[in-house]
Amino acid sequence: MNFYLTIALNVIYTIYLLIITSIKALIKFLIPYKYRCKNIKDEKVLITGSGSGLGRLVAKKLAQLGALCVLVDIDETANRKTANEILIEGGKAFTFKCDLSNRDEINKLTEDIKSKVGSIDILINNAGIVTGKKFLDSSDKAIEKTFQVNTLSHFWLTKAFLPDMLEKNHGHVVTVASMAGIFGTAGLCDYCASKYAAVGFDESLRMELLRLDKTGVKTTLVCPYYINTGMFDGVKSHLVPILEPDYVAEKIVEAILTNQKMLMLPRLMYFLYAFKGLLTHEVENFAAMDFIKTGLSMDEFKGRKTD
Repeated sequence: MNFYLTIALNVIYTIYLLIITSIKALIKFLIPYKYRCKNIKDEKVLITGSGSGLGRLVAKKLAQLGALCVLVDIDETANRKTANEILIEGGKAFTFKCDLSNRDEINKLTEDIKSKVGSIDILINNAGIVTGKKFLDSSDKAIEKTFQVNTLSHFWLTKAFLPDMLEKNHGHVVTVASMAGIFGTAGLCDYCASKYAAVGFDESLRMELLRLDKTGVKTTLVCPYYINTGMFDGVKSHLVPILEPDYVAEKIVEAILTNQKMLMLPRLMYFLYAFKGLLTHEVENFAAMDFIKTGLSMDEFKGRKTD
């Protein structure tokens, strides 16, 4: 076939797909949320970082929907508190302690979960850490740990539980990244880089599942702005509001139940993301430093207080 004709036909088909998917998205938007949700009753959901913040809230919300929650956190006491809150409300939960920066511990964790719980239906890679220091002030050890927890643990956990999902052609991998994985921010070089990697991991994994024709295994990428969980205490936000954790948790659960591929919060971020590729570096720098001022947001960072 003529080369130019092939190009023309592909362009026409691309436009056709764009129109069809836009119509489908509009129809989905018009259908009430409760009629678009999948049933996760008795599904086994593994959530990392479930001892506090976003992880705890998402776990409790999923448990209320009938899911069996497999809770993983380095803080055993906090994780047990999450489990107790779920059990008191009539839910089901198992707890496991793991340092996600240690691959040997992750390997032991996955073996323990498989022997005590079985296969996992929904994997939520939520745990994350932040040092909040300028690049040259960040120790090598801290940078390595940031990647081990924020990125590499996603690889090892997904690698452990994805095969069962593929065999059943049923499952869901949720990657909790950040808008810091879309837009770089001063004072967060290691954190942003680790979250950029998490974004790339989700997109590539989605392409691999498509290539394997495993349409029953879903993926969801979560990219929120700063959340008021204590993890980013001290940050300053000017035009974009700092998000409340319960709202973010509710939206994450909604995204899982409706198989949403990407969730950005707040909604303003979809527009900024769409325009990013069109902006010159000068305009982007102006927005970061003088308009939205995200480039200055970490100047008074304190982080979560620890005992």
